[in-house]
Amino acid sequence: MSSGASGGESPAQGTSGKASSASSADKQKEKARVSKTSQILWHAHQNDAGAVRKLLEEDRSLVHARDYDNRTPLHVASLHGWIDVAKCLIDYGADVNAQDRWKNTPLADAEGAKKRDMIELLKSNGGLSYGQNGSHFEPKAVPPPLPNKCDWEIEPSELDFSNSNIIGKGSFGEILKASWRGTPVAVKRILPSLSDDRLVIQDFRHEVNLLVKLRHPNIVQFLGAVTDRKPLMLITEYLKGGDLHQHLREKGALQPSTAINFALDIARGMAYLHTEPNVIVHRDLKPRNVLLVNSSADHLKVGDFGLSKLIKVQNSHDVYKMTGETGSYRYMAPEVFKHRKYDKKVDVFSFAMILYQMLEGEPPLSNYEPYEAAKYVADGHRPIFRSKSYLPELRELTEKCWAADMNQRPSFLDILKRLEKIKETLPTDHHWNIFNA
Repeated sequence: MSSGASGGESPAQGTSGKASSASSADKQKEKARVSKTSQILWHAHQNDAGAVRKLLEEDRSLVHARDYDNRTPLHVASLHGWIDVAKCLIDYGADVNAQDRWKNTPLADAEGAKKRDMIELLKSNGGLSYGQNGSHFEPKAVPPPLPNKCDWEIEPSELDFSNSNIIGKGSFGEILKASWRGTPVAVKRILPSLSDDRLVIQDFRHEVNLLVKLRHPNIVQFLGAVTDRKPLMLITEYLKGGDLHQHLREKGALQPSTAINFALDIARGMAYLHTEPNVIVHRDLKPRNVLLVNSSADHLKVGDFGLSKLIKVQNSHDVYKMTGETGSYRYMAPEVFKHRKYDKKVDVFSFAMILYQMLEGEPPLSNYEPYEAAKYVADGHRPIFRSKSYLPELRELTEKCWAADMNQRPSFLDILKRLEKIKETLPTDHHWNIFNA
């Protein structure tokens, strides 16, 4: 009988093992699929037709991949005018009339960006130009319909660019130091060629909408905007200390006391943004978007809200239905890279990477390219602690902040309490010299 019982158990165990193995295999397939979706969108953006073709040879269905805005690789190629990438995608059966979340087709994107060769290519392959309200491209700018506009609408003639210089560049325009009524200001100026583009206008309006609401010592102060004429401009206070990225390049690893003070400033600004019920998820927190008030670097502010999202929270444990790659790869939370649902804890993850960089003196996973670094992190890995300045309490806080499970990451209010406690226990500065010997 024991032989019979034994024989009866074996098939059940075998079935269980197969089910477990199948489940594991399914998970691996899904992981690989998410990674390849990210790759084809990235390579389309980078105008790498060879890499796009290689991915499609391995999996033809990737031609229909979608990002967080429901945009296909062909949308991406069309917006930038990458002809070889577009031809490759069309050869592999891309839908030339696929619509993104604004209901725009690749041809509408190409028209909006005035990519003439791309327009001809798409039209010759049956491309149509339409969207939710007609073509993506419109002949005149759509000013943001914002309340109490007279309070902050700036007359362009009041802006003096005679001694201006470029202090930053982005995909939609540039940031210049200028003068407004005798005061130095930072002006984000949208390229005139893009001032008619519906998507650009939407992003610009969104950023103005957010900044109008923000008032905090650790948030870059909005001063006004130009929305009635071209070029569209957004004006904020000018912070002469530059950004944290440049500061860390020049200074290297910071003393623990300095790093903690910097971390406290960032955490205060972020705690303010994350306050319910109107939670603002930054989504692109990185050293370049943290600004130093002055050259003595005694005060920091969080800036650049171009990718931020304002969410009305119904309850404190809401997971916002936001997916897709948004932000900078090196500081990106794994759930964002994997196109999973995420919440405000993505900012906590990015904060951990910044804290690591301040204490280690180099960007996290600096031996990897940004995309590869994000992939490595999404696979469960984290940067290695090398600096002797990394106090056990700071290391523990960093590890909690970059936990794989976003629910295990502390809130910024909790982070503030922990940092204040660590600061109280710090020895006087001269004791830190032993770590730099």
